Amino acid sequence: MHSGNQRGSGRSACLETRIGRLRLKNPVIAAAGEHLIDAAGIRSAILAGAGAVVGKSTNESEAAKDQLTRAEYVALGPDWRPVPWGPDAPPATLLTRSGLTPLGFDDWLAQCVAMDRFAARHDCLYVPSLILAAPEPAVRMAKAVEAAGLRVLEFNIGTPYASQAAQGAVATELSPARVGELTRMMVQAVEIPVWVKITGQSERVPELAAAAFAAGAESVVMAGRALGLLPDLDTMAPVLGTSCGIGGWWNLPLTCHWLATSRAALGPGHSLIGINGATNGADVARMLLAGASAVGLSSEVMLRGWSVLEEALATLEAYCRDKDLTVADLIGRAADARKRFADMPVLDQHWKGFIPAPLSGAMTENEDD
Repeated sequence: MHSGNQRGSGRSACLETRIGRLRLKNPVIAAAGEHLIDAAGIRSAILAGAGAVVGKSTNESEAAKDQLTRAEYVALGPDWRPVPWGPDAPPATLLTRSGLTPLGFDDWLAQCVAMDRFAARHDCLYVPSLILAAPEPAVRMAKAVEAAGLRVLEFNIGTPYASQAAQGAVATELSPARVGELTRMMVQAVEIPVWVKITGQSERVPELAAAAFAAGAESVVMAGRALGLLPDLDTMAPVLGTSCGIGGWWNLPLTCHWLATSRAALGPGHSLIGINGATNGADVARMLLAGASAVGLSSEVMLRGWSVLEEALATLEAYCRDKDLTVADLIGRAADARKRFADMPVLDQHWKGFIPAPLSGAMTENEDD
């Protein structure tokens, strides 16, 4: 992994980006997951060259921590059947029942401080993440994060699991008013930048983002995974026993749509972080073009390993070099070129080239034949 850090530290300034008042050396974020619970995993993501690393979230709920003891994970191939976990898996959908870090808050915070120091030595931003259970403990923990000298806070109010978890363990906020209220609460509690992670289980993602920014968020992370249920044809029971968080490469266009529509609604002066669907450097570029200022990769790294981050950075750097553009030049270019259906050119009967030929006898005009 040391060689990855050497490559990352030598990259050109063309990859630099900004999230609110913070600079990142590149827009590739190692987003939270089980692989970022232990310090060794966090250090691996930093050494792989990520511009930022988001550690596994915590809150005050013992029920949320207990979820990790019940967590299961499966990678699914194109036929929805399990494939081997590891770097040789085909393009995969991940179905998971996840949980929060098992560390108590004091130990978690001490780990955050140590990881922030390690990250700073590698020009990386370490991002502690709090997930909402109840407002008052979240504020208390946020103040402790700031008092410990950490540089930023992710506030996750968009987990997919709230409806399936124990009551009060985690939150999936669907109301713009509620998102604004919770964001304002957190922004007023601390002076460090607050990044708000919102759900994708809504048709109002741009409104949720607008509410967070209006309340003082410096960035909005969009959008958290959805819930899905997959029946097993052999057992005729749900895979992993219940509804689970689901994500994969196929979600990329959905995230890009939310990025583009949010940019259109909010204007270009807001820092969006894309998450859910990016698996490589080309996907990072696609999310940048859709309006993201940075892009989180989690499931793909958890499935295939730290080389995903190294390769994503190399691919993105090559793309920028080939296009003679910086990351800043890429942000929002596709989003700003997006047209409405009514603005598209007329293509007379173009649709006929995309339908199957009629079956024999289907063209007869006599219904009695």
